[in-house]
Amino acid sequence: MEIHFHKRIDSTQKYLIESLKEKKLEPPVAVYADLQTNGVGSRGNGWIGEEGNLFLSFAISRSQLPDDLRIESASIYFAWLLKEVLESFGSKVWLKWPNDFYIEKKKAGGMVTNLVADTLVCGVGLNLVSAPEDFAVCDVEAEAKTVVEHFVKKVEKKIPWKQVFRKYSVEFYKNKSFYTHVDSQRISMESAELQEDGSIMINGEKVYSLR
Repeated sequence: MEIHFHKRIDSTQKYLIESLKEKKLEPPVAVYADLQTNGVGSRGNGWIGEEGNLFLSFAISRSQLPDDLRIESASIYFAWLLKEVLESFGSKVWLKWPNDFYIEKKKAGGMVTNLVADTLVCGVGLNLVSAPEDFAVCDVEAEAKTVVEHFVKKVEKKIPWKQVFRKYSVEFYKNKSFYTHVDSQRISMESAELQEDGSIMINGEKVYSLR
């Protein structure tokens, strides 16, 4: 996977999607920056952070994904791979279903996923050096460049979904005291049951994680 670096960028996600559409870049490819001024978060929210935090987007064609990975669960899959990279640097980060990185009870970052034609485009924002009030800073001392390089190597291994799911399911209980959003409604995760394809059963409804 090619890695492209920018000192400052409006949005790695927007830049990558536009570059793919204009055929300037082709998957698999990753773009990250020291500073992002107009980032994209979950459910249309913005994601703004200070210089030195992680601002990363990457693109992978569907044919390059593990055969057993449902596209709807891609956020879980790639977020878990990044979680394992952070753990290798000593972090106690955990993954809140379906796409948020948490340190104890505070959000430290998240992942958004879009399908553009036949290509999956994922964006990651992670507080490595600073965070707004009520958010957490990830408990690692690794620079963004190092995190990106290790993450890309892990993605290239094309680890099967079943291996990721097996590990994630063990930690899913941590979600029980939190909430998620379903059709813009805030719903308790207390009774949520994780399914093998990465979806959850909640209030009798099967919900997938693609965001």
